[in-house]
Amino acid sequence: MRITFVNVGYGEAIWVECPQSGQDNAFTILIDGGSNLDAEYADCSTGRVRLLDYLKQSGVDHIDVMILSHIHEDHVCGLLPVARQFPPKTLWQGLPTDLHRHLPPMPSLRPAHPDRAKFADSLRDWQNLLLLVEKQGCNIRTLKSGDFLMPCAGMEIQSLAPTTQRVEELSKRIEDVFHTLDTELFFQKLSALDAAMNNFSLVLRLDWKGKRVLLPGDTNLAGYRDIPLEDLWAHIFKVGHHGQKDAADEALLRAVHPDVMVCCASSDRRYGSAWLELMELAERLGIRVLYSDCPPLPAPLTTPPPHRALQLELLPGQPMRIEYLGLEGDVLNGAL
Repeated sequence: MRITFVNVGYGEAIWVECPQSGQDNAFTILIDGGSNLDAEYADCSTGRVRLLDYLKQSGVDHIDVMILSHIHEDHVCGLLPVARQFPPKTLWQGLPTDLHRHLPPMPSLRPAHPDRAKFADSLRDWQNLLLLVEKQGCNIRTLKSGDFLMPCAGMEIQSLAPTTQRVEELSKRIEDVFHTLDTELFFQKLSALDAAMNNFSLVLRLDWKGKRVLLPGDTNLAGYRDIPLEDLWAHIFKVGHHGQKDAADEALLRAVHPDVMVCCASSDRRYGSAWLELMELAERLGIRVLYSDCPPLPAPLTTPPPHRALQLELLPGQPMRIEYLGLEGDVLNGAL
């Protein structure tokens, strides 16, 4: 199984390829799509690339499963252009399958705060994404804690969060925002939902022939409260919330006990992503820390070279293969 963390700057886009015996094409899973803002890709010196461009340049011709971890601009908005080009067969999310159909168009009110404006855009793009893939014939599925799926041979996926109660709570809060027409009240509810959204993220554990990968979206420490600690253990841990200060602590890192931690922090370490104390803690615990972009890090931490993607390959009975893919598609093994 190959897992690719595309360098979409501040955001996440995770491409999973599972080889299938007797078939030329791998089974493919796309988890989140990064940002769709031009400003995010204005400086490509660290290798940043729009997800759609990366997939096309990599020769991708199909998406079996598209997964949305949660509704924030740096996770959902890059999925919309991808779905137009590569209609997914199935889409998984932590919301009711028909919620998007019962909502009116988002109020056209534009928040003055740029982060609130981005969140309003992400809600619109989420609704448009679901309407699009449904029209394309895509099967939409709700994931909640306790769900266990086998999307292809050799792959098992368990949803550890959100709970059924959290799915229902998020659904009601989204409905409330979409139906609020009073300007001041709309902005208040939009801001509150934006602040709460991270801990409505899907938390997924992928099991591939004895190897485990934990993908918690933007979940921070508080978001793990409903998950038994023994369920968190994994070989690879994509740390939540871009590795910010609230993403993890020593107790969580010891519970996950990964060999590798991947941090999707931007090269400008926006919002305190790739929090230095957390990165240093992981290294002290013997965890190898890798990055989807190139956040500048002081010694003894190592800043990765410019790269378009971080690629991890899991092979049964063999060591994990780790590669940064350079700006020209070359493999930067010397940087590891």
